[in-house]
Amino acid sequence: MPPLLRPRRVLPRRMGSRGQPEESRASILRAAAHEFAENGIAGARTDAIAREARVNKALLYYYFKDKETLYGAVLDDAFSGLKTTVFRVLDGDLPPREKMLAYAGAYFDFVASNQMYPRLMQREMMRAREGQSVHIDKIIKNYLRPTFGRVGELMQKGIAEREFRAVDPAHFVPSMVAMIVFYFSSAPMMQKIVGFNPLTPERIAERRAAVLDFISAALFRPERNPTPGKEHAHERA
Repeated sequence: MPPLLRPRRVLPRRMGSRGQPEESRASILRAAAHEFAENGIAGARTDAIAREARVNKALLYYYFKDKETLYGAVLDDAFSGLKTTVFRVLDGDLPPREKMLAYAGAYFDFVASNQMYPRLMQREMMRAREGQSVHIDKIIKNYLRPTFGRVGELMQKGIAEREFRAVDPAHFVPSMVAMIVFYFSSAPMMQKIVGFNPLTPERIAERRAAVLDFISAALFRPERNPTPGKEHAHERA
């Protein structure tokens, strides 16, 4: 799990020394991720971040010259963590069907373990839409476009091998990501609708299975010679 998005923990001592750069910087990023996810960059307070990280504000500004720089570092850490996670799958040698489900499963597991990610992502997309983001071009260049490109190549390979239906990656990939991200970002609303907590381990496992089943049904072509006794209802064209 990327260090900045791990659950909060109580540190045994105050880390106010520049002699602990890695530990202090990681603690600041972790605290900043919570603050930015909760309040956005406009509402986030550096004194709250310093207090949560158990460092003084001078040390915070020693590592990050201003709040915008700190926010950019938080985004970098979040998106790089996701990219590293899914590229472990995309760089592998699995057949197209297995690789697509492994990719979606890795993406889901990352977000499930780092539930601030959807909020950080949505806030940054809103800033970009309003023309206020100074980070969006870097995020697209370093993280989003490379991942989209690799998933698109996987889809084209599956289509060429007649494993996948001939769908457009420009539509399918965002829909696949939305199925994952929206579930976590909308959890408080969904709890009021469905009457149960969608973020219990059991419900998250159910959602993961449902996402993979939906992808299979939407993307995979029927197998020509099904294995006797094997269920393929989720692989309808």
